[in-house]
Amino acid sequence: MKLKILVDNNTLIDHYFLGEPAVSYYLEIDDKRILFDTGYSEVILKNAEALRIDLSQLTHIVLSHGHNDHSNGLKILNESMDMSKVSLIAHPHCFIPKYDGEEYIGAPYTEKEIQKKMHYHPSIKPYALSENCLFLGEIPQIIDFEINNSIGKQKMGQEWCDDYVMDDSALVCKSSKGLFILTGCSHRGICNIVEYATKVCEDHRILGVLGGFHLFETDERLMKTIHYFEERHIEQLYPCHCVSLKAKAKMMDKLNVNEVGAGLEISI
Repeated sequence: MKLKILVDNNTLIDHYFLGEPAVSYYLEIDDKRILFDTGYSEVILKNAEALRIDLSQLTHIVLSHGHNDHSNGLKILNESMDMSKVSLIAHPHCFIPKYDGEEYIGAPYTEKEIQKKMHYHPSIKPYALSENCLFLGEIPQIIDFEINNSIGKQKMGQEWCDDYVMDDSALVCKSSKGLFILTGCSHRGICNIVEYATKVCEDHRILGVLGGFHLFETDERLMKTIHYFEERHIEQLYPCHCVSLKAKAKMMDKLNVNEVGAGLEISI
C-alpha cells in the first residue's frame, strides 16, 4: 500500500504544495489507483502534478461523504480528464442536496448527473474495491458517547430535514500488520468507524488511522476518544483536516500522533 496526501488544510515544511480546508488522498493498493475524496478546488490538480501522480490513470474514486470540501473536486476532475472509465463508490445519500443555512455545502452533481459521467456504485453495505481495500458503507451507531448532531439540512425526496450525515463513511486497507483506516470527517464518530471496521474485517489490530476526526474541543468526548484509542492499541494516528491543534495536543499526551500535510507519503 502506498498513500499520498494530495489535499489537506496543511502542507509539510519545505514541500511546496498548496493547502486548502479540504481532503484528498491518493492510494495505490492491489494494482488499483484510488482517489479518496477530491478536495474543493484546482489545488488537487496542482498538487498531483507536483507529486507526479497521473490522475488520468485512476481506477476508482471513493467519497467519504457529500460535503463540498470532499466532493467539489469531482467537477474539477471532470473538466480536465475523461472520467467515463472510473468507478465511483459512495453512500447513496452522498449526492442529495445539502445546505447550511443559505449556503450550499453538497456535492457539485446530482446522482443522475454522476451516473452519466462515471461507473457509479452507491452502497450502504461494505463494498470491496479489491482483496485488501474496503469501503465501509453506512456506519452504525455503536459507541454510546458518539451521538451526532445534525449539520444543516438535506433534501430527502420532496422534504427538507435535518442532516445527520448518514452518508459519512471510510476506507479500510488490510495488511499483514493490521488495518489502516482512512476517514474524511468522521461525522459518524471516529470510534464508531474504527469499531465497525474491526467487525467487518474481523481483525482487531489497528495499524493506523488517518483523516479528519471532527474533534475540536478538549471536552469529555475527546478524552473518551483518546481512552478508546489507547484501549485499541492503535499504533499510528494521523489526525488532520477537522481536528483542532488543542485536540491534537491532548492526543499527543497519550498517543503516537504524526504530522499530516499535503505531500506526506506513507508506505506499508
